[in-house]
Amino acid sequence: MGRSKELKIRCWIDIDGKKFFGTGRAQLLMMIEKNGSLSKAAKEMGMSYRKAWAMVDDMNQRGQQPYVELHKGGIKGGGAELTEVGKKVLASFQKMNDKINETVQQHTEEILRLI
Repeated sequence: MGRSKELKIRCWIDIDGKKFFGTGRAQLLMMIEKNGSLSKAAKEMGMSYRKAWAMVDDMNQRGQQPYVELHKGGIKGGGAELTEVGKKVLASFQKMNDKINETVQQHTEEILRLI
């Protein structure tokens, strides 16, 4: 009877030994970019606004420069947008992740056949 085998890989960045940026935060940045709103991004991800805000605050505080600019509500309500640095970090992370996944796919069949 054949067993189900799967090769999984995750990539994230630690700062001072503490998780800082990975696929979850990259997805949050993508949703902010798409929706122009932190609350809409959080809702689309099935995440509380509070958790999303904490993630953005952490990125803004521990990154070299802020990744997200938040706009307070007014007549039209608030909003959120990625800074240029946020856009560059997101694009670079996605590019790197794509290359990692491509490499993993190229070798998955070979390694799983041996296990």
